[in-house]
Amino acid sequence: MRTSEKPAGRGPVNAERQTSATTLSGPASRKLPVPPRERKPALAALAVLLILGGALATTLLVLRSGDRVSAIAVSQQIGAGQRFTEAMLREVQIADTGIDYVAWADRAKVAENFARVTLIPGTLLTREMVVSSSRELGPGKAQVGLALKPGQSPGTLERGDRVQVIYVPSKGGSANEEGRVLAQSALVHQVGTSGRGGASGLVTVIVDSSVSPTIVAYASSGEIALAELPGAR
Repeated sequence: MRTSEKPAGRGPVNAERQTSATTLSGPASRKLPVPPRERKPALAALAVLLILGGALATTLLVLRSGDRVSAIAVSQQIGAGQRFTEAMLREVQIADTGIDYVAWADRAKVAENFARVTLIPGTLLTREMVVSSSRELGPGKAQVGLALKPGQSPGTLERGDRVQVIYVPSKGGSANEEGRVLAQSALVHQVGTSGRGGASGLVTVIVDSSVSPTIVAYASSGEIALAELPGAR
């Protein structure tokens, strides 16, 4: 008895495989071409330069901040137009970051000059603060020493302050001249030790030479008082 083999029919499995193969090989299975990314070498180079420049600046700042130099600072108040002395100056160490300063080695030269503006203690001295001549101590000016009693001057007076020099007549003096201002903006050149009252003592002021004889005459009889002008420094 002869048995004949029949070719395998298309079963469900073979049909599914064929359908899958047809689907994968179709146009839908193909990927669309992706355009190449546009490169910007100029921007990339600029970014690298900026990063390197920032790192270099930071490194330089750190290195420079470690370099200390000796500079001059003011140790006491100095009025505009007053001559410097070495006692008014002190040495400070600062970072050499390019700031304008006067080297400590030049303190003797500074002592030959004058202050352009009023300087308070702790101020770092710069060359713009120093002038070679002074209108306050030049021709036409006079230094007048005053021996003041308690109540005749403020207790806060310092070298470099500005004051009014006022005539205060005694009981027998003329009432018409009471409170007359003899010098509108005199420079306090020196303040001596205070008396027992705390606010009095020796004060040297710089005034116009034209009024200095009058001030001296009134001061000898105790008829002079000083009023501080804080806003005139």
